[in-house]
Amino acid sequence: MLLSSYSQDKIEAGCDEAGRGCLAGPVVAAAVILPFDYKHKLLNDSKQLSESKRLLIRKDIEKDAISYGVCFVDNHEIDQVNILNASYLAMNRAVDMLNKTPGLLLIDGNRYKPHNDIPYECIIKGDGKYLSIAAASILAKTYRDEYMEEIGLKHPEYSWSKNKGYPTVPHRDAIKQYGITEFHRKTFRLLPNQLELFD
Repeated sequence: MLLSSYSQDKIEAGCDEAGRGCLAGPVVAAAVILPFDYKHKLLNDSKQLSESKRLLIRKDIEKDAISYGVCFVDNHEIDQVNILNASYLAMNRAVDMLNKTPGLLLIDGNRYKPHNDIPYECIIKGDGKYLSIAAASILAKTYRDEYMEEIGLKHPEYSWSKNKGYPTVPHRDAIKQYGITEFHRKTFRLLPNQLELFD
């Protein structure tokens, strides 16, 4: 059973991101403030849920949340600042989109780079422990998946509707055959035997 809050008296925002390990597309982060003592029968870590369940729960999160923000950092910015910093940027910007300033951020994972004075707690596998982080994981994943499906229509040969930009065999085979698109991350190791970055 996921916990509704970490503290007793602070407004908390759960934060998580999606798309860190992908070869193409943005990294997407979400920040979510849920009502105190919030309950939801199905809300869980997005990786434990089917796509249809995630989309169903997303509607509830958007309806029930006190506030939420979703931020995209594209592949060009990822190449400029590196993926770890891009993940922090996406989370920071998602927090800035909230219409209420949280008293505590619950960050999924073991590292975070704050850009303001809001206290934070890093929680390993937090999306399986706290409802607000699970809610953020669902928003980040569903928004990113939809975006990858949309840009996948322009480049069907990379199978983004299925792999969402992750380094699957069909995705890597397509890179070998067709090269890269404007959505690929040039600083990533796009092919296992890659000796130099693509132009």
